[in-house]
Amino acid sequence: MQLQVLNKNGQETGRTVSLSDAVFGVNPNEHAVWLDVKQYLANQRQGTHKSKERAEINATTKKLKKQKGTGGARAGSKKSPLFVGGGRVFGPRPRDYSFKLNKKLKVVARRSVFSAKVAENNLSVLEAFTFDTPSTKGYLAFLKAFNAENKKTVLIVNEMEKSVYLSSRNLPNATVLTANALNSYELLHADRILVSENSIATIEALLA
Repeated sequence: MQLQVLNKNGQETGRTVSLSDAVFGVNPNEHAVWLDVKQYLANQRQGTHKSKERAEINATTKKLKKQKGTGGARAGSKKSPLFVGGGRVFGPRPRDYSFKLNKKLKVVARRSVFSAKVAENNLSVLEAFTFDTPSTKGYLAFLKAFNAENKKTVLIVNEMEKSVYLSSRNLPNATVLTANALNSYELLHADRILVSENSIATIEALLA
């Protein structure tokens, strides 16, 4: 398929770029995308949660009252979960939430997201650009040229330009990624994806 190449002011340059149908024109596999996003979110979890169970509570083990005759339930220790300060029943323990996914499935997921964004007309190809000096105001003006100043955007570049990264860093809805560090979560949750022309070859080499 052919897409117009735009400049950083949102204007057509008169040139087009050819996108591979094997990457940008497939039938989206929603289950593959779900698995890839699930793994990404699971990998962000620290898994350091911990609560004390009955055996870990530092409290007296003296029997609080006699077993029978009080009219209340029997109680053998202050460590019981029924009392304030007692141990928690089956509380959380440190664990690793990450899990394995096949590389081929991740490729299918990212192809699916790109294809869906192209079908929705939410992906644009830009000619390579940079900023002379880091400027948040300049990056915001760049987004306004694409009517995306109030949208979540992902800019994909071939190599990270320091001035571009620093310009976008203070904008909560703006993300800059390199072509070899893509993930389905960021792509899927972006309202608009902007792809630099020189990163197309890298993306297709990774996902074709």
